[in-house]
This record gives sequence, C-alpha cells and structure tokens, in this order.
Amino acid sequence: MPTSPALPRDVPRRQEAPRPDRLRYEQVTIEELGTPLADVTFVVVDLETTGGSPKDSAITEIGAVKVRGGVVLGEFQTLVDPGREIPPYISVLTGITSTMVAAAPRIGTVLPAFLEFARGAVLVAHNAPFDLGFLKAACAETGIPWPATASVDTAVLARRLLSRDEVPNCKLATLAPYFSATTSPTHRALDDARATVDVLHGLFERLGPLGITSLEELTGLTRQVDPERLRKRHLADGVPRGPGVYLFRGPRDEPLYVGTSNDLRSRVRSYFSSGEQRSRITEMVALSQRVDAIPCAHDLEAAVRELRLIAELKPRYNRRSRFPERALWIRLTEEPFPRLSVVRRVRPGAGAFLGPFPDRRAADAAVAAVHEALPLRQCTTRISPRIPSAACALFDMGRCGGPCTGAQSVEAYAPIAAVFRAAVHHDPRDLVAPLLARVDRLAAEERYEDAALLRDRVAVLVRAVRRRQRLESLAAVPELVLARADGSGGWQLSVVRRGRLVAAGGAPRGTSVRATLPGLLATAETLAGPEGELAATVDETELILRWMEKPGTRLVELTGTLACAAPGTGGFSSFLARVETGHTRRDPFADDRSLGTRARPERVTAGAGGRVRSGLGSPA
Repeated sequence: MPTSPALPRDVPRRQEAPRPDRLRYEQVTIEELGTPLADVTFVVVDLETTGGSPKDSAITEIGAVKVRGGVVLGEFQTLVDPGREIPPYISVLTGITSTMVAAAPRIGTVLPAFLEFARGAVLVAHNAPFDLGFLKAACAETGIPWPATASVDTAVLARRLLSRDEVPNCKLATLAPYFSATTSPTHRALDDARATVDVLHGLFERLGPLGITSLEELTGLTRQVDPERLRKRHLADGVPRGPGVYLFRGPRDEPLYVGTSNDLRSRVRSYFSSGEQRSRITEMVALSQRVDAIPCAHDLEAAVRELRLIAELKPRYNRRSRFPERALWIRLTEEPFPRLSVVRRVRPGAGAFLGPFPDRRAADAAVAAVHEALPLRQCTTRISPRIPSAACALFDMGRCGGPCTGAQSVEAYAPIAAVFRAAVHHDPRDLVAPLLARVDRLAAEERYEDAALLRDRVAVLVRAVRRRQRLESLAAVPELVLARADGSGGWQLSVVRRGRLVAAGGAPRGTSVRATLPGLLATAETLAGPEGELAATVDETELILRWMEKPGTRLVELTGTLACAAPGTGGFSSFLARVETGHTRRDPFADDRSLGTRARPERVTAGAGGRVRSGLGSPA
C-alpha cells in the first residue's frame, strides 16, 4: 500500500552514484526505442500563396503527398480562392492567375478536407515554418482547431546532413536534382510536394549510418543540442518512473529548479535532449550537478510538493509560486466608517478580505471597480463620529456621503459597507449589477474605450469574488477524503484538512479503500490554528479544488459541511466568458515568435563506431 507521510516538510534525499562493481545492464523499453520511421505516415505538403506573410497574404494552392515506408498512399491537390487579387509577380512565378482561382473553393472549405487527409500523420515541408505558419493562420481565421502533430523540415534536415561540398545551398530546386527526384519543382504545390518526397527519402538514406531509426530521433536531429548538455544525460540515470517532483541542484548543492511530472524519468531526460529549447533552462542545465527525485502517490501530491518546495527553497530558475507571501488582498477595515485597503496578510476577525490578487495592478483595478459602485470613503485618516472634519473633493463630486463632516451617520454608512461584505461572502449582485449597467450605458453612448476599461475592472472583481468564495468553501471543512480511479483498477486517495493536503496514498487493485483509510489517516498531518481558517497557501487549495472537480473524483468521507456560497458568482459566468473571448479574438495573430529556420544549424556526421558527432559547420 503506497502511502505518503504527513508532508510537513519536503527534504529530498541525496542519490548516491552507482559503484562500478554494482553496474548492470538493463534492456530498454519499447517506449524508449521510439517509433520506427518505417511505421510512420508522413504527409508532405507544399503551398502557393499571394505573398510571404500570413498577416497580409493568403493561400492559393495546396498540394500534399501521403507516404509510409517509401510507398505513396495518396495525393491531395486543390486551388484556393484567396479572396483577393493575385499580384502579377506571383502569377509570373507560379503560373496561377486570379482567373484560375475565381471558381476555386475558399480556404474554410478546403481546410477540413486537408486536415482529414493529414489526420494522424507527421507533416513534412521544405521550410516548414512558412507552410505550417500559413495553415495555422488559416485555421485561426476560420475557427478550425489546429491538430497537435509532429513536423519535419527537410530544409533544416538537409542543412544538418549535407555539407557545402555536396550542395551549394539547401533550396528545393538544388536538392531535387541532387537526389534524382522524379518530379522537378515548378512552384506549383503538388509538383513541389512530390519533389520534396524524393528529397525526404534521399535524406533518410543518410540517417542509417548515424543510427537514427525512430521518429523521436529524427525530430530531435533538426534542432541544435549543446554537446555539454548531452554529456549530462547521466544525471537522469537514477530517477525513477511514476509521478513525483524533481529538483536540480547546482555546484554548491543549491536548488536551481523544481518541477513535477507524471513520469519523472522521461521528464528529467527531456532536459538533456533537443526538446528543451528555453534559454533560461539551458543555462540551468549547464549549472546542474545532481537531480533529486521525490516519488509521490499521484499527481496531486506531486503538484502540492512542488509548490511547497518552490516557496521554501525559492530556486532561482523557477518563476512562479516563489513568493506566495507577496499575494495582495483587499480588506474592508473594521471601524465605524470602513474603507478599502490593500494588504498582504489575512487576519481572521480583522474585516472582510477579497482576493488574492497576483499584483498591485489587479488589486487597484478591483478597488476602482468597487468605488465605481459604492460610495465608500477613500480617505486614509481615521474618522470619529463625534469629531467632524473638513470634506474632500469626492464629497463635492457626490461620490462620498461625507462621514468625515458628520453629514452621514454610522447607521447610514453601514448598508454601503454591507454590500461589499455580502459580495465577498455569498452574493455579489448588488455590487456588480450597477457596474454592468454602467458598462452598457457607456457602450450606448459610443464611449467604447471607457466601457472596455470598466468591463475589464469588473471582470477582475468578479474573478476575485469567485476565487475567495471557492477558497472559503474548502477552508470551512475540517476534513474530507477524496478518491480518483488510477486507471489500473485501483484508487488514488487524498486527505484534505481546511484546504491543505495532509496525506496522500493509494489503494491498489483488489484492495479495499475503506481498509486503506485508517493507515492513511494515522499518518496525516495535524493542523494547528483556528477552525475555518485556510490552512494552506491559496495556490495549494486551488490545486485541490481543481483535482476535486475533475470528472470521476469521489467524496469518500466528510467531516463538517462542504457547500458553495449561494447565489455566488454563477450568474456572471457568461459575462466572464464573453470578456475572455473578446481578449482572445482581439488579435488572432498575436504569437510573435519567429517562423524562420536556423541559418547555421549543426552538422551531424558519423564518427568511429557509428556514433553520432555534432559540430558547427559552414552555412548551407
């Protein structure tokens, strides 16, 4: 029975290097061998377009050839109406004129047929960022989801495998005759795709001496890998499989990076391959001297341990969750005339708290939204009902009742503050409804920028209320036990107390969950502090909430009451969805990553014994 102790403190154990007399050879698994290239279906695609960028150009022709094991399985070709005139110089280059595409289908009709043709295949193109960039942009424009698929760029592959002595450059018109292609490139999509197929097969013949036989090795070959990184692959040798947390350590044993995975061994090994291209992580791997692994019962325990380790150790290469203590809250003070203030600590009994907010900008936006709806005082001085003082400009503007002057009594001010308290705890309608009405009025007056600004502030406010109510619902539960199927006939178990994971384990197939629980509960952490107070960080509690709300999660035992605030923020779900959709559609081409291939990728040659060697060669 795999159980986990109380999780009070995560201290990874040092892994000892294996002694030479204890080394033994193990047979690799099928998944480590990868997918044989002979079993992979490739769809070689080529496009003709009206220009060089998908932002201001469109597709005029698609040609594709499906191959597997050197055998052509099918072809796809169609002209496409770009919805605009084809420039004369493009017509001279491709031979495609506006008259030819006048009766052709539009891209929204062609894309589903092409994606069905290419389903389950690896896409291949010569200068793949160009062709795939146009296809992805067309999918985004027409609302068709782009499938998650691997891709191979024959231009980059040729630069890695061919020297300058063999070919002067790696253009398709140069490579096709070099590999004796049966079809010459003509700047027509299907002809160019057929020529690329022959080039691909010619390049595959170069892979044999290098020992590259799988799809994973092929896709990795088209990316540059630092030889120093490859030499550190031994750091992953002692990492086990299964869910857990890994910790990279530096030369002085300092923590560099903490991560989590459902398969520790595969994830850690990926840091020493071409799959990891982030410059920050590349620098971290170069400094690493050891990798510690902490196996966990399931993915929730791994995610929680990761959060706690990041907060405790604050590794320099982790960006998120390093400083949970810096989260901001909006507090309604406890005094005769309460006001809003932004604070970093939640103190029970010190007022109503809303949040947390990731930064000051979000907190200020929520405060501004509340002040738009409620005439709460905004001055920071302490006001006495018995000692009047001078009024500020907000009183003259009608945005404050003037409690400082004695014009507003404590009894008259109390209902205003009560609206904010009700919004935080159970019902935000009286707070949010006036704001949404004002958004509609601003839009009707064609003051669209003001309406958008207020709308975004209201969205920040509603999200904060929803988050706070979700956290309170779990913080009020003294103890609950959750179970999820592990996919093998057993159950993953989690014990949660006041929003904190205090024990994690599992009941394997054939084991009773009820029989497993006493041992798991006996090792659970005992929490100190007042009842009803959140005992964990906000991020940890939200991880538990998401795990609990996944389909298939079952509630095994419950002490206390688990209930959502009523009516809560459910009535504003459609509003939040519209705001999110508006932000997403604002710029469908917002991805500003470069689509260009590397100008000087490394050459790859076969050294003694057939081992792969890499080095930077002359540009192709």
